[in-house]
Amino acid sequence: MNAPHVPVLLDEVVNALALSPGDWVIDGTFGAGGYTRALLGVGAGRVIAFDRDPDAIEAGRSLVPASEDKLTLIEDRFSQMDRVLEERGIGLVDAIALDIGVSSMQLDQADRGFSFSADGPLDMRMEQAGQTAADFLNEAEEAEIARIIREYGEEPRARSIARAIVNNRPIERTAELAAIVRRAVGYRTGMKSDPATRTFQAIRIHLNAELEELEVGLAAAERSLKPGGRLAVVTFHSLEDRIVKRFFRERSGATPAGSRHRPVVVQGPAPTFEAVAKPAGPSEAEVARNPRARSARLRSAVRTAAPAWKIKSGEKK
Repeated sequence: MNAPHVPVLLDEVVNALALSPGDWVIDGTFGAGGYTRALLGVGAGRVIAFDRDPDAIEAGRSLVPASEDKLTLIEDRFSQMDRVLEERGIGLVDAIALDIGVSSMQLDQADRGFSFSADGPLDMRMEQAGQTAADFLNEAEEAEIARIIREYGEEPRARSIARAIVNNRPIERTAELAAIVRRAVGYRTGMKSDPATRTFQAIRIHLNAELEELEVGLAAAERSLKPGGRLAVVTFHSLEDRIVKRFFRERSGATPAGSRHRPVVVQGPAPTFEAVAKPAGPSEAEVARNPRARSARLRSAVRTAAPAWKIKSGEKK
């Protein structure tokens, strides 16, 4: 039952979910099973764990009998949680935990292509199906590559990097891509951070539609929680955090401050979340133990009894 990786903000997530003995919980991002183990350890009656990575599901199978069959593993996207619950005849749950982004397990496996810390094939597919990172970089137009790197990597030199990628195609290995990016931006030894990090992040987010998955997943969580149920979401960069912050702000009915001259008119559906907690980050001790926790941020809130908001026209379910 020992986890190969330590989950980020574990105590904070468990405290935010405030489980009672026997509660049913969704771990929307199973990964190496760190949150699931902790939730079972504090008395969860059932944990329904999702992961779209077949390797994560396979690695977690031994935990099912060890949990006395309190764990159900689902190989699917967490954005599909409400559909899966309905198909299996499971009602609303008491708590949901989401740990967004790539897992340490994926980063540490060179053959998955998520990281340039060790050379491997340019893959980056969480579900291990569909277009690879190499396919995208070798086939996409320069303008599209630049847009992805700029928007998802928040990289100001996106055009130079995209031009260098196109001029050096075909690219098949993570080390090749990292070297191309470094040359394009004039990387020097001793710089604070490796410029390839932003480009790798951007391509990974695009390839796995991670931001769209988060937006749809938050709405699915809203539909899957009981009144009084708790949602805790851990993010690792600003793009993700903005989505979660905006979701809780909208769903809790938070509005900008008005004045007696221009009062704020509150319109729209009833708030579906309340008691939105202040964002929490890792302690210095946790960052010292696990540097990957440095950028982590936890946001949480409590579900009200109001009906889930209807899906807007054009939105995915």
